[in-house]
Amino acid sequence: MDISKTIAELKKRADFTDNVGMILIHNGTVRNWSRADRKRVIALETRVDPEKVEKLRQQYLAQPGIYEIIIEARSGRFQPGDDLLFILVAGDLREHIKPVLSELLDRIKSEAITKQEVCA
Repeated sequence: MDISKTIAELKKRADFTDNVGMILIHNGTVRNWSRADRKRVIALETRVDPEKVEKLRQQYLAQPGIYEIIIEARSGRFQPGDDLLFILVAGDLREHIKPVLSELLDRIKSEAITKQEVCA
């Protein structure tokens, strides 16, 4: 995802300024160490359930103050430093947007993505 381009496209919508006071973005990347034991990670294999991602997106899009949610979750084999997951949440107030991004991120990671680290 080109974050700047995505935001620029969002801002072109006629009702953007009536509904958006904040945009939060998550850009998840591959670490070169394992969370479990800090072993060296040389690759990460991921599988995304796009239907589950969309179901979650729709659920959180219905929350008060949320204008738009854009998600790009990648499946495949990735190297440390590669982008894996983008989540953009746009809405009216930070009190609405911050918890949505946090909860949505946690649920996508636990319910819609499986991953396997390849360690050295």
